[in-house]
Amino acid sequence: VRLAESGGGLVQPGGSLTLSCVASGLTLEYYAIGWFRQAPGKERERVGCVGNSDGDAYYAASVRDRFTISRDNVKNTAYLQMNNLKPEDTAVYFCAQSKHYSGIYSEDEYDYWGQGTQVTVSS
Repeated sequence: VRLAESGGGLVQPGGSLTLSCVASGLTLEYYAIGWFRQAPGKERERVGCVGNSDGDAYYAASVRDRFTISRDNVKNTAYLQMNNLKPEDTAVYFCAQSKHYSGIYSEDEYDYWGQGTQVTVSS
């Protein structure tokens, strides 16, 4: 069972990145997916989450209208599209699969986690 993020890197303010989260040994479409991030010296925080139907989405206020979570069930992959990136978006980003079909839950309610991918927003 594994989740593997990719797509991170260095981007200028105002730029865009799309992170991918490829699953193996588990099926992403059945449960809610969350994206989290951890900046240096800060606690990990939830960026957003979507239910198994993708219609039940929640985003943190700091990223709402800039970030979008989606998934490709054929590829068993989730995505985090990030637009208009800001320096404060710099962090390691993690994807995780929830124990639940939808809803907002604490990190303890996520069964599987990726290893993270670094996103740096800087000019």
